[in-house]
Amino acid sequence: MTLAEEFRSRNFSIYGQWTGVICIILCFALGIANIFHLHWIILFSVICLVCSLVLIFVEIPLLLRICPTSSSFDAFIRKFETNYMRAAIYFVMALIQFLGIIVKPTSLIAAAIVLLIASIFYALAGVRGQSFVGSKTLGGQGVAQMIV
Repeated sequence: MTLAEEFRSRNFSIYGQWTGVICIILCFALGIANIFHLHWIILFSVICLVCSLVLIFVEIPLLLRICPTSSSFDAFIRKFETNYMRAAIYFVMALIQFLGIIVKPTSLIAAAIVLLIASIFYALAGVRGQSFVGSKTLGGQGVAQMIV
């Protein structure tokens, strides 16, 4: 299945996974950009950086096979294999970044909005009863099992 066929499948978990990849890039970039503030916003930028690192392992399952991680970290990441759990983690991350607006409005709001969009995609996949389908491009559907 090519990338174009994956997007035409109308499976919201594919849309959520690719939005998650955008979240990884955005959270990392905005976390670094906002870490230089001399304000409480530093805390939210560090949280944004940590979120990007967690999302890398949630959205790209191939990295769990390649990178040396502890068994407890692997067990934590494997909790997010369903659409509802992914929607929940994205919603919590978005909520934390939206709370950062109370402290000081910064560009972290862009990360919060994209995290919320990913959460909505995964929630729609769960509500529609679509099973989670990982993109082959990102290491899903048997690609991670071939690397052993």
